[in-house]
Amino acid sequence: MDSPTLPQALAALRAELVEAVPHEAAEWLEATLGWAADADWESSFAVATRRVGRGALPVSGMPAADAARVLLLHAADADLATVTRLYQQGDAAERRAVLQALSYLHLGPEAVPLVEDALRTNDTRLIVAAVGDYAAAHLDQHQWRHAVLKCVFTGVPLTAVSGLATRTDAELLRMLGDYAAEREAAGRPVPEDVGEVLAAQPPHQPQHPQEP
Repeated sequence: MDSPTLPQALAALRAELVEAVPHEAAEWLEATLGWAADADWESSFAVATRRVGRGALPVSGMPAADAARVLLLHAADADLATVTRLYQQGDAAERRAVLQALSYLHLGPEAVPLVEDALRTNDTRLIVAAVGDYAAAHLDQHQWRHAVLKCVFTGVPLTAVSGLATRTDAELLRMLGDYAAEREAAGRPVPEDVGEVLAAQPPHQPQHPQEP
């Protein structure tokens, strides 16, 4: 099955959120998205949790407030300066939403520093948001390998890493193999997902075109 296009993914997220939240919250969302491109929408970004709640959506699993903020950033066509400011000034939930929105915006690789900042933290919620489609598209191979290792060291499931099947290369496998060997030598268990990546090693691993 083909992956959904960007408009399809956004439409599905919007429909899921509208269906999941109370009527009053859905009305607020639709009104806010309707004028986001022409008005001061940042106050709505700040109060999204109070308006739609924080419960996880049933299909995507994204918290409702995160979904509202992602949709709002896209509707406003937020530029790099805006998303950077919202990330730097926001709380953990607002930062997470900015990271999740990056793959829906037209920022190119210029927002990579936000991903790098999130990967320097030990907040697993930020790390999960940082290793999505945007990271898979824009981190160079060295950065991406270390993002995968960050997940391993902080206990973030490797299923959260977008592009794992296509971007895993021989060097990452070596690094994961060394990690697994060290764990085994110390009598400690190897995380199941690390073992699965190593077991799924194909016979030939092409180098990523962005290899430094």
